Amino acid sequence: MTHTLPEKSSFVSPVRSSVPHLKVAIIGSGFAGLGAAIRLERAGISDYLVFEKAAEVGGTWRDNTYPGCACDVPSHLYSFSFAPNPHWSRMYAPQAEILEYLRRTARQFAVLPRIAFETEVSSATWNELEKVWQLETSSGPFTAQYLISGHGPLVTPKWPDLPGLDSFKGVKFHSARWNHGVSLEGKRVAVIGTGASAIQFVPAIAKQVGQMVVFQRSAPWVVPRPDRAFSNFEQEKFRRRPLTQLASRASIFVTNELNYLGFTNPRMEKVAMKVARDHLEKQVESLELRAKLTPNYRMGCKRILVSSEYYPALLKPNVELVTDEIVELRPEGVLTADGVLREVDVLICGTGYVATPPPIARIFTGVGGRSLAEVWGQSPKAYLGTTVSGFPNLFLLVGPNTALGHNSIVYMIEAQLNYIIGGLEHMRRSGQKMFDVRLEAQRAYNTEIQATLERSVWVQGGCTSFYLDSTGTNSTLWPRFAYQFKRRLSHFDPAAYTFEAANAV
Repeated sequence: MTHTLPEKSSFVSPVRSSVPHLKVAIIGSGFAGLGAAIRLERAGISDYLVFEKAAEVGGTWRDNTYPGCACDVPSHLYSFSFAPNPHWSRMYAPQAEILEYLRRTARQFAVLPRIAFETEVSSATWNELEKVWQLETSSGPFTAQYLISGHGPLVTPKWPDLPGLDSFKGVKFHSARWNHGVSLEGKRVAVIGTGASAIQFVPAIAKQVGQMVVFQRSAPWVVPRPDRAFSNFEQEKFRRRPLTQLASRASIFVTNELNYLGFTNPRMEKVAMKVARDHLEKQVESLELRAKLTPNYRMGCKRILVSSEYYPALLKPNVELVTDEIVELRPEGVLTADGVLREVDVLICGTGYVATPPPIARIFTGVGGRSLAEVWGQSPKAYLGTTVSGFPNLFLLVGPNTALGHNSIVYMIEAQLNYIIGGLEHMRRSGQKMFDVRLEAQRAYNTEIQATLERSVWVQGGCTSFYLDSTGTNSTLWPRFAYQFKRRLSHFDPAAYTFEAANAV
């Protein structure tokens, strides 16, 4: 473990003099956490520490290493605006390249010395008397005036709720924790799930396995992936003329923003559905298979998937698509409702993550000793997806209703970081040490957001998805153009908050 603490004069804790004190503590070193650290540095705030439970940076791009793993947003946009990379090898960068980008960016902006690797935060409790956060970590206790959670929502793998799952005697693993020690060469493989991960790893392993059975509960909407390699000439042009890469980024952003209309405008929705149906018809000739692969819900209700390789993989002679319901797992394989038992050697679950409520909510304890998990229950809510009433001096990155169905989450993170830096600057200028968002402001904001979502395809589209929590509320997506989120968060709004000095009684 390597990290550097601030100078001793700045870390005398008001709680216990022996405990290191920080101005800002950050949890996680993926895009969100690294972005926060870099923005703090650029704002002249160096009294911070990033707590990272793993041994290196990267977040989801460090943890997901399944074959074929790549981003479904073009690389020029799925990157920090302040750290363009002219050397992306492809339009859609693979996992290893994105991870290396994050490593390189951390080095470039010199934030690595401020990361406490192999240090997990087990609890963060607001001290109401001293107005600080008390952190318990695997490297000991800390306190912090401000806390930024850069812990992504898609972290904890979700296993399917199937009878007999534990009875399976073969090799079993989740795509989010790929077991690279298991050779799939010539094996009989079962894949449960047809979401964003599965449509990437199924084509990647289809040529290795002996037989593969893909179990589909509901067919996804799939659109073509216009991927290609960037030539050396193009990469050099991006390096020598940064404005050309900036123009590419802007073009991708505008195109993706226009895609938003497919979620809200019936005419544009029909156009998008035709693109997906034409893609299916072009790649799958069999009417029987095509029928199985045709969704029975409105496009956009679930996450739209991007692939030009998935359908061809299902056409391979060693691959079978099964739409019959899984009845149970048995020691030797998978039994479906039609009475067929398919014996397999390896079971791979591409069944996504526990998204709502995010498991990290359990570690935060706010005013009155209530945990964030208790306050949220089954339906997370925040103000601007960034602050939560009753949890002073806490900022969430990629909080409730900040994810997108059409554009880059990195863009949303940067919008939140602008807001956070604005909030910290307001606190400095005003001489206040504690803020808390007004409950009425949070409620009004969420009423507004849910009213917009209630009319959307994400709620009215006729499907179940991870966008919806167990109450049926869409606590995941931002329901408007991405630029509107950035504009909304362009300035910190003190009127939505209450403030208090540290020595107030």
